Amino acid sequence: MSEPTQRLPVAERAGSDTGERQEAAETRPPERGKRTGRFWSARRVPATLAALVLLGGIGILLYDIASVRAGRPGMQWRRTLARELAERPLDDTAVLIGAGVAAALGLWLFLLALTPGLRGMLPMRRVHPEVRAGLHRDAAAMVLRDRAMEVPGVQSVKVRVKRAKAKVRAVSHFRELDEVRGDLDAALGDSVRGLGLSHDPRLSVRVARPGKKG
Repeated sequence: MSEPTQRLPVAERAGSDTGERQEAAETRPPERGKRTGRFWSARRVPATLAALVLLGGIGILLYDIASVRAGRPGMQWRRTLARELAERPLDDTAVLIGAGVAAALGLWLFLLALTPGLRGMLPMRRVHPEVRAGLHRDAAAMVLRDRAMEVPGVQSVKVRVKRAKAKVRAVSHFRELDEVRGDLDAALGDSVRGLGLSHDPRLSVRVARPGKKG
């Protein structure tokens, strides 16, 4: 006759440890995410324009070279350009203007390649390494504006959120201005931290009375 099957105490201990770890993970406060940089723009419009200009110039040049190889005379514009470049001095006004325009375009493209762009998107803290999120400035301004309207005494609010600063301009029709400003600083300070941005913008609050009508 076979002996009855018994549950091993090790399994119970292992299950107990697993449950304890899960409970600890659920009750552990969320860690503060790491700061992250701005989102990089795809630069579709400048890249498309530069590609079209290069494609058109290379196509015309290749056509002219093929035409010369076939025994036909080169295009008039290329012969004129070659003659002007050979005869004009370097300090000529047209040469200086052309060089300045080319240098400005090159500097513009260089700056576009080095700067991230997407200034309207504020990066948020990366709580999980695999997830990267952003918040639009208009959405952040709307959250702060709605929170400011909940403060007693506030009649209207204008909010402008930048990367390093959030400007709040409120109009109060009753209560002391210092009291309203103090409540706005406290309420909006919590709201700014609650946005979860990678870099909390500095808060600037101004409160004034409504202007006289007429």
